[in-house]
Amino acid sequence: MYITQVGAECTPVAKVGGLGDVIHGLSRVLAEQGHQVEIILPRYDCLRSDLIEGLHRAYEDLQVPFYDQWLSCSIESGYVDGIHCFFIDPHSDHGFYQRGRIYGEVDDPGRFAFFCRASLEFLLKTGKQPDIIHCHDWHTALVPVLRWERYEALGLERPRVCHTLHNLAHQGVAGEYLLRAVGLEPDRLMTSDRLLDRDQPHAANLLKGALVYANAITTVSPRHAWEILYTDQGMGLQETLHAHSHKLWGVINGIDEGTWDPQTDPHIVRTYGPEYLPGKAYDKRQLRRQLGLEEAAKPIVAIISQLDRQKGVELMRHTAHYALENSCQMVLLGSASEPWIDELFQELKRHTDGSADCRLILEYDEALSHQIHAGADIMVIPSIYEPCGLTQMTAMQYGVVPVVRRVGGLVDSVFDANYSDKAFEEVNGFLFDVPTSAGLESALRRAIWLWFRYPAYFRQLRLNGMYTDNSWFGPAQEYLNIFEGIRV
Repeated sequence: MYITQVGAECTPVAKVGGLGDVIHGLSRVLAEQGHQVEIILPRYDCLRSDLIEGLHRAYEDLQVPFYDQWLSCSIESGYVDGIHCFFIDPHSDHGFYQRGRIYGEVDDPGRFAFFCRASLEFLLKTGKQPDIIHCHDWHTALVPVLRWERYEALGLERPRVCHTLHNLAHQGVAGEYLLRAVGLEPDRLMTSDRLLDRDQPHAANLLKGALVYANAITTVSPRHAWEILYTDQGMGLQETLHAHSHKLWGVINGIDEGTWDPQTDPHIVRTYGPEYLPGKAYDKRQLRRQLGLEEAAKPIVAIISQLDRQKGVELMRHTAHYALENSCQMVLLGSASEPWIDELFQELKRHTDGSADCRLILEYDEALSHQIHAGADIMVIPSIYEPCGLTQMTAMQYGVVPVVRRVGGLVDSVFDANYSDKAFEEVNGFLFDVPTSAGLESALRRAIWLWFRYPAYFRQLRLNGMYTDNSWFGPAQEYLNIFEGIRV
């Protein structure tokens, strides 16, 4: 099958969060299975070009209509971990992708609307006819709209479109002028059953357009597919989702086991696996030395997360206090999404810096993330909502027992040691329901108690997690089944 991925990120060359991991991990497994996979990305000035093999100019002058002009684009091509990638580089005073970062610009809707039009123009002008165009989140939401409203008539007849929802909190709401900018007709599209935003009567909701026009819609876990239909996690799109629920599937993400494998990880001092756990004890001692923590008979409780409202920042702070009050050590790694959140954690850092049992590192460090995974005993993920989550999966891979809120993909991958109906060898963590301090404590208390009182049982939870299959192979097959169901 010929599959073209269109997205704003791809690990490791353009990564902000989990979206880049998904596009990279899924594409790599599909390619390894013999499918023809290509990825189209913007040519950001912050692109990690050093990680692209054979980068070269592949197309010199792609003319893309935008407003009342034609913008010339160059297309560069190269390979990222063996996957063929194309990078769209417009030559324009707008400097669409010359901002030093991927997101966060006031004109993001325009930047990514142009990217959608340019991606389809590239496929058309080069004669490419993939079986499937797989696009992701609001940044590429105009791809299915343009595919059926404009490019079917222009000759791009073969592709069917699968659109994956990663985070409905961001929907790409903009004025109807943006539709005109990429050659669409607002009079035709600005209706309640198409792109008209529910709450802003003169605004277009780009993500809503993807729900209406895509041949298939997926989100990143079965539980989250239910949540967006029946709870406020639909973020105002519940009516549209219900209208198109016949084409909605929940497919849980996998992790890249080439990157996250304690048996081969180059970032850790002593590699280990489920057949040889003493290496993890060595990495725990090394993490303590590295961070200046006291060597003691205590579990290390870890949080590795973006410090964001969605991730439960107040519960993260409470985790630190509770862990220290209950004879644990605490390590937190993450950067804040907003200034007020940064100040909350800077204050906590000032308060705990003198402790021999606590370290807060308020930035993201990829190597240190691996080292914390290798040294930690318990990973806390207290998300308010979590479409899928990868941290609980990488934690289990490294023998870290997850403590998570019962929401989204966390429910689909973590099975409670005390209250799950799974077989003993399948339980792998602890869950709590209500996003309160008391709720968090109800799960974290059980994990800490087990570490101290029943180490053999805690060790078995580690092993259960390490033997859990969180790879991309199962999800990739589910995507292939969806693709087969919609292809010509």
